[in-house]
Amino acid sequence: MTSRVLITGAGGQLGHDLVAAFSDGSHREVVAADHARLDVADRDAVMQAAGSVRPEVIVHAAAWTAVDACQGDPDRAYRVNALGSRHVAEAARSVDAHLVYISTDYVFDGRSPVPYREWDATNPLSVYGRSKLAGEREVATLRPGAAIVRTSWVCGLHGPNMVKTILRLAAERPELAFVDDQRGCPTFTEDLAEMILRLSTARLPGVFHVTNQGATTWFRFARDTLAAAGLDPDRVRPIATADLDPPRPAPRPANSELDNAALRLSGMPLLADHHEPLARLVKQLEANAP
Repeated sequence: MTSRVLITGAGGQLGHDLVAAFSDGSHREVVAADHARLDVADRDAVMQAAGSVRPEVIVHAAAWTAVDACQGDPDRAYRVNALGSRHVAEAARSVDAHLVYISTDYVFDGRSPVPYREWDATNPLSVYGRSKLAGEREVATLRPGAAIVRTSWVCGLHGPNMVKTILRLAAERPELAFVDDQRGCPTFTEDLAEMILRLSTARLPGVFHVTNQGATTWFRFARDTLAAAGLDPDRVRPIATADLDPPRPAPRPANSELDNAALRLSGMPLLADHHEPLARLVKQLEANAP
């Protein structure tokens, strides 16, 4: 029996790998809805799409993730990330589909001295974080039994991300500067998509933190990226967030490390250490370079 899966945000960095992961099987029909095909801020369009496709699973990856741009345009951030999630949750309820919502480490303030568990109190500092937390609340209220997957520092082959930025800067300048006082877990979209597939197949409800393992700082991550590309990691120097010039409009959590406690305590395998997919991604990017 073929099951139908609707993926919102299918044109995004994670969306590309979600479509690939869910399509890798003979018993799933994947409807890949990018922004051009489905604007989640349009309630009528979302309800119509769900009614037409009648999916068993909806993976809601559509979001406005430009953190600094969100800070300057809160209405757009809430329209997409909060109200859009309301529409998707309502649509999932209308067709009795299991819903998986992709969220973020930015729901935390980053002041904890230890990694954040799924049950820790949220306190977002930025408009982006507040709008994504609002999306979590819409999903939890309107579609009980949904899964909320928080992740962090996302990188992949498709779309802009820090790995691509580091390699581009390394080709343009002799020295690079990255902050050494923001800590988190890099997460790679191929690995993340496979875990989302696993969670959705099992119809598991509740909040899950899903990241590749191994916390680092942006400074150390930049060094590791250059090393993976065969470049000199000593070209990277550490700076403090306060020294960024110009300063970023949106505040970043100092500690974004997510403890994958719900997976770990359930006996589910965790994603690989981030150095493994980092090396894989750098090779892919080198192979695709003009």
